[in-house]
Amino acid sequence: MIRLFVGIILLTCLIGPTFAAPDAAKVNNAEFKGKPPVDDRIDPAVVKAQVLLDRANFSPGEIDGKLGENAQKALKAFAEAKGLAINKPLTSEVWSALIATSPDAIIVDYNITEKDVKGPFLKKLPGKMEEMKGLKSLDYTSPREAIAEKFHMGEALLAALNPGKKFDQAGQTISVANLAAKETKPVVTRVEVDKTSQTVKAFADSELVAFFPATVGSDEKPTPGGVLKVISIDANPYYRYNPDYKFKEVKSRRAFTIKPGPNNPVGTYWIGLSAEGYGIHGTANPSKVSKAESHGCVRLTNWDIDKLAKLLKKGTEVAFIERSAAN
Repeated sequence: MIRLFVGIILLTCLIGPTFAAPDAAKVNNAEFKGKPPVDDRIDPAVVKAQVLLDRANFSPGEIDGKLGENAQKALKAFAEAKGLAINKPLTSEVWSALIATSPDAIIVDYNITEKDVKGPFLKKLPGKMEEMKGLKSLDYTSPREAIAEKFHMGEALLAALNPGKKFDQAGQTISVANLAAKETKPVVTRVEVDKTSQTVKAFADSELVAFFPATVGSDEKPTPGGVLKVISIDANPYYRYNPDYKFKEVKSRRAFTIKPGPNNPVGTYWIGLSAEGYGIHGTANPSKVSKAESHGCVRLTNWDIDKLAKLLKKGTEVAFIERSAAN
């Protein structure tokens, strides 16, 4: 019996302590305790900060409850816009400013609708572009993926907030991010794409009205420089591959077309720019924004490209900026 007891203690030490999954109450009542989280667990206070940033039009990218690169970019942009000094990912002053932006609950109940579960859904998203060209549409792969994207959430966070739920039954009540936001739609007069920090800023005259993390080009296909203009804004675009692009992962020497859908290579919107073949667009992989290279274009999450597209008009200037690493 003593050996069994000692064994349990040793096993507990090896595994480490267990942590309760986040729930709506923990997130809604979360307070910043002065120190940002230092590990990779979902943190209720970070979920709260990310939802508030999203509402304020400072997108953290995918809301995942982790203080990663994109959340830190959004916090920095928010602090700068409020005239606050920030020498840490999150401070008490920035937290207070975020809390002041909205009194609404962060996590709320949502009843899954027939539309959420109706589909159609792909059995599997092909990994290669050539394999996508024969599909009727590039749909979501599951109701869970569709619902997560609808509420700007990572699937892991959605699952953590709803243990035991499969998200495939209409009428089921689940917990989701409350994205209530201001309906004002300022006319954006200029967009800045920062190639160094991998961000996109939208301005109405000199006022910053929206901020987004982005994937901006790659070593193989860098983005252009200088100032371009918006020449087209297309929802649910087809993707047309030109063999002249010579993407290293595409073997086809013939042009082909991929039909629309949220998992299309350019996502749900294409904002065409005045340099042939270049644009700002969505993605099938929101968790990879800022973390994976693009084919020369500017890639946002689908919900961010939807928001940006609705703020723009043809002729809007898009400036590509390359700052020094020290600046």
